[in-house]
Amino acid sequence: MLHLAALDGQVSDWLTTFGPWAFYAIVWGLVFAGTGLFVGAFIPFITGDSLLFAAGILSARSESLSIWVLAIGVGIAAFLGDQLGFVLGRHYGRPYLDRRKGKWIRTSIARAEKFYNDLGWWAVVVARFIPWGRVLVPPVAGIARMNYGRFLAANLVGALAWGVLLTVTGYFAASIPVVKSAAYAIGGAFIVGAIVAGIVSWRRNRASA
Repeated sequence: MLHLAALDGQVSDWLTTFGPWAFYAIVWGLVFAGTGLFVGAFIPFITGDSLLFAAGILSARSESLSIWVLAIGVGIAAFLGDQLGFVLGRHYGRPYLDRRKGKWIRTSIARAEKFYNDLGWWAVVVARFIPWGRVLVPPVAGIARMNYGRFLAANLVGALAWGVLLTVTGYFAASIPVVKSAAYAIGGAFIVGAIVAGIVSWRRNRASA
């Protein structure tokens, strides 16, 4: 949610300068690159939650934007980004991650591997709400040879819950006064709920193992 005020002005500039369809393309491209091309590992604030909220808020203020075109496109871009990460991890294996250098990225890779090992299917869903998670968990799942059908289902749930829902929440934050003051609380509660559900699932899996 950080940097939302700054991003609000920036996304407004995109719309003013380039028009609605180029605006859609920029937002969708950033969401896709943020997950599928490792961009989100270095500039998460402009490819993650804050971008979705800011774009949703702007769509409520602008008559030239459709929230449903924006939100559905974001969901598709998020879905395709994770698919790309998974396929690259599965195709290139461990060397795909080993080429990533730097203390922070190496620590995040180790964290993502433990996260996936602990939560399995839920890791793909919950990782959407964690900057390093949505970048690294898909290739980790690919490297771990996660069943493709299971990954596909988790990816779809995550793309809808994160991409579509957060964008629409931003829209309602700006269009409905009673929701406006509570929009961040609603978004925060949803994120916490997703993480808690993942942890509960993990604990149940361990208990039944």
